[in-house]
Amino acid sequence: MITSIVAAVVIFSILIVIHEAGHFAVAKRMGVRVLRFSLGYPPRVWGFRHGETDYAIGATPLGGYVRMLGDEVSAEPSTETLQGYLEELRLDVLDAIQRSGWSARIGETGDAALKKFADQPEAEFAKQLGRPIKSDELVLLREIARTSGVKVAIEWLAENRPAALLEEYNQRAFPTQPLRSRFAIVLAGPAANILFAPILMTLLYMVGVPEVLPILRPVDKTTPAYVAGLREGDRVLAIDGTPVDAWEDFAQAVKSSDGKELNFSVTRQQAGGVTRLNIVVKPKKEVTDTGYGDKAPNWIIGVRPGPGAEITKRYGPVAAVAHGVSGTVRMAAMLGVGIAKIIQGATPVRQALGGPIMIAQMAGREVHQGFADVVMFMVSISLELGIINLLPVPLLDGGHLLFFIIEGIKGEPLKLRHREIAMQVGLFLLVILMAFVILNDLSRLIG
Repeated sequence: MITSIVAAVVIFSILIVIHEAGHFAVAKRMGVRVLRFSLGYPPRVWGFRHGETDYAIGATPLGGYVRMLGDEVSAEPSTETLQGYLEELRLDVLDAIQRSGWSARIGETGDAALKKFADQPEAEFAKQLGRPIKSDELVLLREIARTSGVKVAIEWLAENRPAALLEEYNQRAFPTQPLRSRFAIVLAGPAANILFAPILMTLLYMVGVPEVLPILRPVDKTTPAYVAGLREGDRVLAIDGTPVDAWEDFAQAVKSSDGKELNFSVTRQQAGGVTRLNIVVKPKKEVTDTGYGDKAPNWIIGVRPGPGAEITKRYGPVAAVAHGVSGTVRMAAMLGVGIAKIIQGATPVRQALGGPIMIAQMAGREVHQGFADVVMFMVSISLELGIINLLPVPLLDGGHLLFFIIEGIKGEPLKLRHREIAMQVGLFLLVILMAFVILNDLSRLIG
């Protein structure tokens, strides 16, 4: 169980970092100030500040967030938001005077060093920092020099809102960015997860991916395959003249046959050596498991791959990219169909949905299966995170994107009250869903 928990935490942590890195990278590219990049939720247990951002690890795992400058819902900054912004500027200047060696030269640290620095002539600021002074930093330093201390200066600026300070705030805050920029920043998280999937699959194909050969295990005498003449150990080479290299090709050819007779070209080990045979098989329709928690009729001939049919196949970079992309597209399509079936009610919700316990169990199982299975599990989870986050549910990225689409159509944002109500409804739905999947996991464990 420990292995399962550790595997789940590691896998989810990697995928969450990828997701949040998408938001982070595009936000920085658009000029938005990122205050914190956190793996896990508060309380903060460890971290460090680099540049303008606090990189942190929270006590609550299996989650993360990127916090950008600006209030979550309102574009107009509150006094508390401006105070937070000014605190960030304070830390920026303190970091700069520490890096430049200025605070060490005067033998002061913290706000005492900042007060002395602010008392210098403005012409000395850039010289002592070793970089140009920013206009919002200059506003703060001037006010520190004018008043009795750093805290008083921050409080006064937050209350009185000088135009120069608000101008710089609006340039760096998320809510005041153009609509296209906000849309790109929010979309970047799910997009990062979705794009990460083919990259992982490409690497897997280059390292080596398990491939099941179309070699038959013992064939039941009542099946169409046995009646037609297929036997244990037969190696399928082609179906209706189309080469069959892997079991997946073989299975797809049978499923898409629409019941018509198929001409199998097979090789068979016999006493006199290897014999090549042509055998005509007519598939039959039978209700089978679809993999989505329900059953549906499919064309089958009644065979499965035999022992020893699995090999490890490695691909060159070009072929690996082609297989990685096509495999990701197929997997994404399957996930999309699965979600649609849940929404339609075709797949039982209790059977389809799982929470952290089920994911931990699956992660532990894949770790014991081997590297390729772990990578494929990560690909699947990464795609699920990306696709689910695009659903138009408030609090998810898709909910924010829906707000932006409505804003683009109306020419103005939704009213603040409407957005607040939507967020509250979204939070309620997510809490209910989380409670359901955890109880569902527990019921599976109990039996």
